[in-house]
Amino acid sequence: MELAIRGALVLDGTGAPGTRADVLVRDGRIVDIGPPGRLTACRQLDVDGLVLAPGFIDMHSHSDLRVLAEPDHLAKVSQGVTLEVLGQDGLSYAPVDAEALDALRVQLAGWNGDPAGFAWTWRSVGEYLDRLDRGVATNVAYLVPQGTLRMLCVGHDDRPASPAEIHDMRRLLDTALSEGAVGMSSGLTYPPGMFASTDELVALCEVVTGHGGYYAPHHRGYGAGALEAYAEVVDIGARAGCAVHLTHATMNFEVNRGRAGELLALVDRALASGLDVSLDTYPYRAGSTSLHALLPSWAAAGGVHAIPHLLRDVERRAAVLHALEVEGSDGCHGVPVDWDTIEINGVADTAAHGHLVGHTVAASARGLGRPAGELYLDVLLADRLGTTCLMHVGHEDNVREIMRHPRHTVGSDGILVGARPHPRAWGTFPRLLGRYVREWGVLGLAECVARMTGRAADRIGLRDRGRIRRGNAADLVLFDPRTVLDAATFAQPRTPAVGIPWVLVNGVPVIADGRRTDALPGRALRREGALVVARGGS
Repeated sequence: MELAIRGALVLDGTGAPGTRADVLVRDGRIVDIGPPGRLTACRQLDVDGLVLAPGFIDMHSHSDLRVLAEPDHLAKVSQGVTLEVLGQDGLSYAPVDAEALDALRVQLAGWNGDPAGFAWTWRSVGEYLDRLDRGVATNVAYLVPQGTLRMLCVGHDDRPASPAEIHDMRRLLDTALSEGAVGMSSGLTYPPGMFASTDELVALCEVVTGHGGYYAPHHRGYGAGALEAYAEVVDIGARAGCAVHLTHATMNFEVNRGRAGELLALVDRALASGLDVSLDTYPYRAGSTSLHALLPSWAAAGGVHAIPHLLRDVERRAAVLHALEVEGSDGCHGVPVDWDTIEINGVADTAAHGHLVGHTVAASARGLGRPAGELYLDVLLADRLGTTCLMHVGHEDNVREIMRHPRHTVGSDGILVGARPHPRAWGTFPRLLGRYVREWGVLGLAECVARMTGRAADRIGLRDRGRIRRGNAADLVLFDPRTVLDAATFAQPRTPAVGIPWVLVNGVPVIADGRRTDALPGRALRREGALVVARGGS
């Protein structure tokens, strides 16, 4: 297909000011860039007044199943996303064996659902990437999940890995990276990955270094001890010689109000020492996760299938509530839980628990005349751990200060399942452009686009994406800088953005005149030596 995009203000993804130009696309590539009115093709778009940018890169996505189970993938393509990085937070579905897959389907149901009749046709990372290559809406890169590696080699117990087990994890990681993964993630508030020691993580990151990948940690806590947790993963990167990308880099809970500068000072010191550090954030104050993630780690040490038995035991149940409400469990980031900040936004059994959606645990408990903690545990049991929640624990000043850092990129952390998923899954990128650029002036337009495109591509290791230049893959988005805006809200989260009429993935429109086409041109992007590429060269 040949297409000439004529007269747009081109923001090329470098942060440079925009210039009006024509861009010619042929066979999935940008083949020419010229002055307005000079380039022609059999199909032409005259787009005066619109901005043409590289396709947006979602550096932290939880579309691991939905990109396959819901092929239209409107949540992401409607906001201009052309590439997602999956395998986040140390837990995903490759590599797996039958036992690990069974556990992960339960543990991750709140993030990804567990689609009825879904064909689990892969076990290795290479096989998962092959499945994506059959055709998906967006391009996809994959991080090897450290928690899944530990599940396979150590199990679910809270104990140090033996030298032999570390050897096995390193071998599996090496294989997964050789099959095309771009790095490794960890989820150090989620079992079983959270049971890894610093030394164990260093040993794994050494393998990542050898492949030229990067380490993307969800570290050990975003509340009490957050700075110490950030310092640990920075130290891991320094010891292993590994690039570090701090995922959803926030400073949450009351204990961290106004402390974003301390995190950024840590990042700047690491950069000054020569360590390659970057980060991503989403432009919201609320977080989102599975409701069972708040549990203390010892409650999950036997694996997800053991949690229901533990919560039915009267003494252990009381100990869980004490850890949550008095001590501050590690699952709740070391902060005693405030049930007024925990809002249920998705349940597995809507008939039994749908009335809880949209309300905090505290509010629902008051309405039922019950202790909030008891309601929380009963819902977990009855909903088979499939409940998700919003955590209203962030601070806007922290969000904006971290967003301004020059090593900042963008990740939605979007969960696409549940009755009321966090609106970041549908609104992250247009929210940045409409709210933080146009309305509030937190970032300039060209700078914001660079963070969503070129700088993200650099982090992943993409040489031919993230910038508008001759020879690059034609992942492109056209948006109206005067009207682009997120329309997704907490009450109506599945609402597409406005002001993004065209999105191309590998040169093929997936959004055309504001409507989803039936195209599935996305492919898996694999690391091959120093490069991250799609097979076939596109």
